[in-house]
Parts: sequence; structure tokens; C-alpha cells
Amino acid sequence: MLIDDIKLRLRAAIKDSGLSQKEIAKRVGVHPSTVSKYVRMEKYPSIDTFAELCRAIGASSDRILGLDNSLE
Repeated sequence: MLIDDIKLRLRAAIKDSGLSQKEIAKRVGVHPSTVSKYVRMEKYPSIDTFAELCRAIGASSDRILGLDNSLE
């Protein structure tokens, strides 16, 4: 499992959520530019922010982390 693979899956989940980066940022409690950095794969969230982000976008953390191959 590579961090770049996780970043790619996170990026896709953010885009697939149908939410704007501004709305995601508000739900997670981060600045919109931070969400933009996640999408551009320049930054990866801390574990607590990652959990909030998954909740906010309705994404499975197992899928993003590559732990549940049945969901790909």
C-alpha cells in the first residue's frame, strides 16, 4: 500500500461526494485551501481530520486506505 494510492482514492472520493470543497471544509473544520491541497495531492490529512473527512463525504475509510478490496 502506497501513500500515493491512498491520496488518489481520497481525491476521487472528494470529487465523487458531490460537495464543494468549501462545503467539505466547513463540515470538517478546515480551511477550503486545505481541502484543495488534498485534491491536488499536496497534503494528507491527520488521522482525526481523515476520520471527519470520510464522515463528511460519506466515504469508507477502509476503501480509501485500500483495506477493503471488495469495494474497488
